[in-house]
Amino acid sequence: MLSASVAAGTVTAFGETVAAVFGKGGAIPAAAKREGDGATPLGIWPVRAALIRPDRMAAPATRLPWRWLRADDGWSDDAADPAYNRPVSHPHRFSAERLWRDDHAYDIVIVLGHNDSPPVAPLGSAIFWHCTQPDRRPTEGCVAIDRAVLARWLDRMTPGDAITITP
Repeated sequence: MLSASVAAGTVTAFGETVAAVFGKGGAIPAAAKREGDGATPLGIWPVRAALIRPDRMAAPATRLPWRWLRADDGWSDDAADPAYNRPVSHPHRFSAERLWRDDHAYDIVIVLGHNDSPPVAPLGSAIFWHCTQPDRRPTEGCVAIDRAVLARWLDRMTPGDAITITP
């Protein structure tokens, strides 16, 4: 079981509990989540796939679907975009987050199944599980843990896994 406690500031998986950071807007019920609010949505979110920065990590041994990140990868965060809360390529005519980042936060990205089946604008996009920043600053609504732990856990994740995020 993969679980995250916003109040405790932890994620528990595979017999370990580690420090985590969450959204700068706190945690809110998924029904209240809105694009740009900086909040982490509470609930049970399927682990969909992994994106790996090829110049910063070797191929993972995970059974999850995964692919290498590319320099033009993005994720639509524009509620007017027909591709809202979906991967896109830059340049993109709507607003879209760039996934190729210099700050190491997206060296490993676990795509979570929040607002994706189907996406409903503007109920939140790009809710990921990724690496913490060196200064451990809050995320824009994602879950973040140390890179070494995320890499180790990625190798143990399997299709059907889900993370439960509680207050």
